[in-house]
Amino acid sequence: MKKTQSNLVIINAVFIMSLLVANVVASKVVNLFGLIVPAAVVAYAITFLATDVINEIWGKQEADRTVKLGLVIQVSALLLIGLAIVLPPAPFAIEFSDMFTTVLKQSWRVVFASLVAYAFSQAHDVMSFNFWRKKTDGKHKWLRNNASTLVSQIIDTAIFITIAFWGTVPSILWMIFSQYIVKAILALLDTPFFYLLTKHTTKHGTTK
Repeated sequence: MKKTQSNLVIINAVFIMSLLVANVVASKVVNLFGLIVPAAVVAYAITFLATDVINEIWGKQEADRTVKLGLVIQVSALLLIGLAIVLPPAPFAIEFSDMFTTVLKQSWRVVFASLVAYAFSQAHDVMSFNFWRKKTDGKHKWLRNNASTLVSQIIDTAIFITIAFWGTVPSILWMIFSQYIVKAILALLDTPFFYLLTKHTTKHGTTK
């Protein structure tokens, strides 16, 4: 992916799309080989890949801008969804209104947990990625890609699960462990895609 404005728009669009999809499907809990995780894990993992690509090609300032934009869009989306829920349904659609609410409505505790986890983990991801790039003098793309994301996923999982489920589930630590294992695997699997998308950059982040 070359350093062009159109490519930046595309990668930002992928980031926002993945973020919003993750928020919508987060209420569905799935069983992956005995590990209980929200269906949002795959979509949310893509957001970390996107910010790493932006950081690698366009720099830390642009990646920070994407993270802040994501926070604003999440809050805006929640407000618009909330408005859609409280608006009175048409007479012929009343029977479907409850289903609509069930699918889209989330508790404010879960919403708050999601936003706090997002803010801290994504900010750390951008900062950590830049730290490892400087530490290795731009070498070892795999290190900054994985080191930043793996630690950020710990932060994200621990904050979200603790705030959202403290006092409501039998084992907070098992939930955190289960979700992190899946997120860590996905983070490692995105390494080839990171290399593919950033193949036109030099070790100092400039395009060839």
